[in-house]
Amino acid sequence: MNIATFEDLLSAARAQPQPQRLLFVFAAIELPDDATPAQRAGFERGEGGALVPKMCVDKSPDELASFEQLQQEAEGTGQAWGMVFVAAMSGAPGKPPTSADADQPLQSMVEAIRQGRIHNFIPFDPQGRAVQLG
Repeated sequence: MNIATFEDLLSAARAQPQPQRLLFVFAAIELPDDATPAQRAGFERGEGGALVPKMCVDKSPDELASFEQLQQEAEGTGQAWGMVFVAAMSGAPGKPPTSADADQPLQSMVEAIRQGRIHNFIPFDPQGRAVQLG
């Protein structure tokens, strides 16, 4: 399945045979203090930068009506972010995963993003569009 928008993700998660829990890590895109002049110029053009996890949350697909709802909740925290990474975890038949089940996977996501290991996640921009990185 091709996921181009956040709504595609919600539809796919709701269509899975096992109940799902969506894991979100919101990251800022920052320029390191020791950036070169070329890196600074690229960053000003919207290129480069480092991903810095700022906050994370888990939700069932049924708890989210739209990307706008998630965006409003994130903005309500006061944390600036430029990208949200998403992963999903499956439950058992008739038993959806809980927030407690998601704690360790969320922490693993945060650490993976810090280390630049983002290939297992779907990144979305602040407009809810899937982004191709790398």
